[in-house]
Amino acid sequence: MARSSEERAAIRSSFAVGLAVAAYGVSFGALSVAAGLDVWQTCVLSLFMFSGGSQFAVIGLIASGGTSAGVAAVTSAALLGVRNGLYAIRLSPIIRGPWWRRLLAGQFTIDETTAVATAQPTPEAQRAGFWWTGLIIYIGWNLTTLAGALLGDLLGDVRAFGLDAAAAAAFLGLLWPRLTRLQPIVVAVAAAVLAAALTPALPPGVPVLIAAAVAVVVGVFNWFERRPA
Repeated sequence: MARSSEERAAIRSSFAVGLAVAAYGVSFGALSVAAGLDVWQTCVLSLFMFSGGSQFAVIGLIASGGTSAGVAAVTSAALLGVRNGLYAIRLSPIIRGPWWRRLLAGQFTIDETTAVATAQPTPEAQRAGFWWTGLIIYIGWNLTTLAGALLGDLLGDVRAFGLDAAAAAAFLGLLWPRLTRLQPIVVAVAAAVLAAALTPALPPGVPVLIAAAVAVVVGVFNWFERRPA
């Protein structure tokens, strides 16, 4: 069955975002082992948690507090994971299908799959963007996690490679075409400034949720959007 031009564009976006984000798994694998986790523990986190923000929050707190930081690590990871539940509400009409497909989609519901899917113009392209992005990142993230965990000592400080910048650039590429009206521009700027300002003062995950609340409030009241006469 031939794919439409919209579906092909969605798949191209999936590869662009997926490969950039998957590469960042090297950093997670190396930092996780440096924080004190074994290689198999590191891989289990990527296989089952599969949420970069939550995973980095866990190893960051473990690195600073050892096993005594376990409760704080779980709490921070859970707070960051709340946003994935919000994404699921938005993606539910897109996924459709039997329960097992929705169950699998739950594992793939992350920032990147939501961003690629919702950026597409048609339902078919949205589904293609979601599934292709999810598969590419899941496979790639777990492979690079293993590589980073095994080669961490040889890689040195993986943060110096700037892999996080590649992931951010991929997100910006998706976001930029949508900043054509006042309302999304205000939401993007306000959320970014608020998250950056609150990050030093609040636990991991909380600034992200507060920044997301900006979009919810603006969307509910439809501020900054032109109303019909």
